[in-house]
Amino acid sequence: MAEAHQAVAFQFTVTPDGIDFHLSREALKHVYLSGVTSWMKRCSRFKNGVLTGVYPASPSSWLIVVIAIMSIMYTKVDPSMGVIDGIKKTLPVSGYLTVQTQTVLSAMLFATGLWLSLIMILRYTLKLLLSYHGWMFEPHGKMSITSKIWASLVKMLSGRRPLLYSFQASLPRLPVPSIDATMTRYLESVRPLLDDEQYNQMEMVANEFKKDPAPKLQKYLILKSWWASNYVSDWWEEYIYLRGRGPIMVNSNYYSMDLLYITPTHRQAARAGNAIHAMLQYRHKLDRGEHAPIRALGIVPMCSYQMERMFNTSRIPGVETDCVFFKDFVQHLKDRKHMVVYHKGRYFKVWLYHGGRHLRPSELEMQFQKILNDKTEPQPGELKLAALTAGERIPWAKARAKFFSQGTNKMSLDAIEKAAIFLTLDDETHGYEKEKLRSLDLYAKSLLHGKCYDRWFDKSFNLIAFTNGKLGINAEHSWADAPIIVHMWEYVLGTDSFQLGYTDDGHCKGEMNMNLTPPSKLQWDIPQECQDVVESSYKVAKAIADDVDFHGCLFNEFGKGLIKKCKTSPDAFVQIALQLAHFRDKGEFCLTYEASMTRLFREGRTETVRSCTNESTAFVRAMEDSNKTSQERLQLFHKAAEKHQHMYRLAMTGKGIDRHLFCLYIVSQYLGIDSPFLKQVLSEPWRLSTSQTPQQQLYLVDLQKYPDFISAGGGFGPVSDDGYGVSYIIVGENLITFHISSKFSSPETDSYRFGQNIRQAMLDIKALFDVKNKKI
Repeated sequence: MAEAHQAVAFQFTVTPDGIDFHLSREALKHVYLSGVTSWMKRCSRFKNGVLTGVYPASPSSWLIVVIAIMSIMYTKVDPSMGVIDGIKKTLPVSGYLTVQTQTVLSAMLFATGLWLSLIMILRYTLKLLLSYHGWMFEPHGKMSITSKIWASLVKMLSGRRPLLYSFQASLPRLPVPSIDATMTRYLESVRPLLDDEQYNQMEMVANEFKKDPAPKLQKYLILKSWWASNYVSDWWEEYIYLRGRGPIMVNSNYYSMDLLYITPTHRQAARAGNAIHAMLQYRHKLDRGEHAPIRALGIVPMCSYQMERMFNTSRIPGVETDCVFFKDFVQHLKDRKHMVVYHKGRYFKVWLYHGGRHLRPSELEMQFQKILNDKTEPQPGELKLAALTAGERIPWAKARAKFFSQGTNKMSLDAIEKAAIFLTLDDETHGYEKEKLRSLDLYAKSLLHGKCYDRWFDKSFNLIAFTNGKLGINAEHSWADAPIIVHMWEYVLGTDSFQLGYTDDGHCKGEMNMNLTPPSKLQWDIPQECQDVVESSYKVAKAIADDVDFHGCLFNEFGKGLIKKCKTSPDAFVQIALQLAHFRDKGEFCLTYEASMTRLFREGRTETVRSCTNESTAFVRAMEDSNKTSQERLQLFHKAAEKHQHMYRLAMTGKGIDRHLFCLYIVSQYLGIDSPFLKQVLSEPWRLSTSQTPQQQLYLVDLQKYPDFISAGGGFGPVSDDGYGVSYIIVGENLITFHISSKFSSPETDSYRFGQNIRQAMLDIKALFDVKNKKI
C-alpha cells in the first residue's frame, strides 16, 4: 500500500553490516510542511491575541507613547512627576547599567505602564458607552442628538479593523432586573390569558413571593452578576440543555436549509467538497479570530464567545447530566485534522490536510466519491449505531461507558467525537420543488431527524449532502444558538457559489493529488447486548420522528418591502399575524414564546419575548368582531405592534423577565427554598413557540443583483405536545418562509391548517392598510 509507506518518514532494518536506513523524501517533505504550517498558525494566533489583548489600542501606539515620553524628557521636563526617578532607584540591575541606560529603561517602563493605563481607561469608557441603549428605543430613522454623539464616540473608540474577539472585554455584563420590574411585567404578560378570578389569585401569589423569598434570592443573583461574566448563560446551558434526559433529536436540535431555488451542482460529492472546503476556510479565520465582529447598526458589537465551540465539538452523554466536549488549550493549538463521513451505515475517517495545507475542493470531492463508490456492507451493529444519540440520554450514557470505553470501539468513537466536521452523504433526494406540494415538508423532516440513525445528533452540527446536490445542517443546541450556525452557513453558501464554483460538468475546480491517503472505515466490535440498546433507542427516536407534523409555507404575496412601507416592524407584523392565526386555529390565546438575543452583553444568549399581550389580543378580537371598522382595527394593530417592539427592545437590553425568573428558581433550589410562584411560572406550557432566523449577517451576496440566491431558513420541532413551533425567515423584499411543526398525536393541531391560517391572517392585516390607502 503506497499510502502506508508514505505515512512513514523513515524505515530501518538491522543487517549483519549494521543498521540500514531508508528515508522517504516525500514523507519528510510533508512532515516539514506540516511543522511550518503549525508554527505559522501559532504565530498568527499569538499576533491576533496581542491585537485583541490591547484593543481598543494597537501595539504601534505603545511606540508612540514611548517616543512621546522620551521626547518630553529630552526637553528637561519630567512628565512622570518623579515616578521615573522612583523606578530608577528600584531597578534590580541598576548597578550594572549606566545612568543614561537606567533613565531610558525607567522611562520605557513608565511609558508602558501609562500605555496600559490608557488602554484600561479606553476599554472602560467603551464599556460605559456600550451600556447605553437609548438609541434602541427611539423611532426608526429619528436618532436623537444624544444618540448621535454616542454613536460617534463608539465609532471613534472602535478602531478601524477590529478582530472577532476585540470587543469581548469591553462588552457590559448582563444586568439583573429589579424584582418589582419583573413582577409587574410578568403579571402584565399573563393578564390576557387569565380570567379575573385566576388573575387575582396569581397576583396574590406573586405579591407573596415579592415579599419573601424574592429579596433573598435576588441578592445571590446580584452577587453572581458581579462575579461571573454572565449570570444566566452557564445555568441556562446546564439546566435547560445538558441536564435534560430526554432525546435531543427533534426536541432540542434544529436545522437550516440550503438555497431555496438554486442548486449550484447536482453532483453530491462535488457539492460536499466545496462546502467542506468553505467550512475549513471559515474555521481557519475563526481560529485566528479574523472574522469581523457582528455589529448592530454597523456600530454596536455583539458577543462572539459562542463561536469558539463551532468545530471539533461534541456533546457527551452522562447519567445525570451531559457535557460538551471541546478542544482544550493544548488541542486549541492543534487543529483537528480529520472529519468523519457517514454513508449507508458505514463511518469513514477522512484526513483534511495534506502537506501542511487543506485539501482542495477537487480532492475532497475525490475522497467523497470513493466513499460513494464503496460497496462494503456495514459491520454488525454499525448501521443504526447513531440512534444512540437520538434516543434517551441515560441508556446512551450507560452504553457508552460499558461498550465504548476501550479498544476498537473507543478509538472509533473518539474519531467521531473529536472530528472537526461530521458529514452525512445521504442516500435520498430532497429540496424544494414547486411542482411537488410536500417537498419542503419532507426536506425539513429529513434535516430534523432523517432516519433517526443517519445523523450523529451529539455533534455540534452535521452537514447533510443529498444525492441531488442539495445540502442542509442539523445543529445541536447546547453549545450555541441559531444565529451562530447561520453565520457560518451564510459564509459556506456564499463561498460555494461565488468564490469556489464548479466546472461546466458540475465538478469542483482545481488540481488534485491522486496519492492522497484514502478514506478509512472506522472499525467496530459491537456485542449483541449493545445492539439491543441501539435498537431500543431507535424505536424511541422513530416514534418521535413519525409524530412530527411539519409544513413549510412560502408566503410570497408580499414581504418586508411592503411591511416597511406601512411603517411597521416586519417582526411585529408577523408576530401579530401569528396571534390572529392561532386564535382562528384553536379559538383561544396561549402563552407565546419568541426568542430574542442578548448578545449586546458579554456571553449573552437569548431572552423570551412574550408575544401574547393585552394589545395583541385586543386587536385579534377586533378582527373577529364584525362590528369593528377597519380604522378601529388598524389603530389597535399599531398599538399592538408598538407594544411588541417595546417588549423586544426590553428583552435585548437585559430587561426581560423569563431568564430572571429562571435564575431565581435555580437559586431557590440551591437554597432549598420552596416557591409555589416560581414552580407555577416555570411549569407554564409554551403552546406557541416562535423564532425568526437571521439573514445577511455577512452580506456576501447582493440580493438585489441575485434575488434567487436566498436561503429557505430553518426550523425546529414542536415544543409542546398540543402546540406549534414556528420558525420564519423574512427573505429579501417579497418572501417570508414559515417552518411549522406540531404533533400528529395531538387532535388540536394541524401544521398545514395552521399554515393556511397564517397566510390568511397576513393577507387580512395587509387589507387594513389597503383600505387606509384607498381613503387617502
